[in-house]
Amino acid sequence: MKSPNLLASFRFAFEGIAYAFRTQRNFKVHCGVALAVVVVGLVIRLSPEQWAILALATGLVFQAELVNTALEAVVDHVSPEFHALAKVAKDCAAGAVFLTALCAVVVGLLVLGPALLSALAAWRAGA
Repeated sequence: MKSPNLLASFRFAFEGIAYAFRTQRNFKVHCGVALAVVVVGLVIRLSPEQWAILALATGLVFQAELVNTALEAVVDHVSPEFHALAKVAKDCAAGAVFLTALCAVVVGLLVLGPALLSALAAWRAGA
């Protein structure tokens, strides 16, 4: 099988991302959270280092969600009927997404938390 050219590879990648966005509720949730983080980051003027940390954490969540979606598709294809091992595969992939998202929340709180607490304190002092 001939390898696709670079542009075709990018097109396939974007088709996968679009598929996940169209079909996976949690992918849409992650997009919404990522958008909220970007807005907060712009408001509190994050440093380039903070942006890099948040970008890595966010990217890992999207990557985990895409791998989970791919694994679910393969499992559904090879095992359309219920099978205990198919359930294990899907549950483990979902667990990987959950742990990745949980770690991203911790990273987000560590990066955004101090500035948000300062803003809250300033708002309370002025109220």
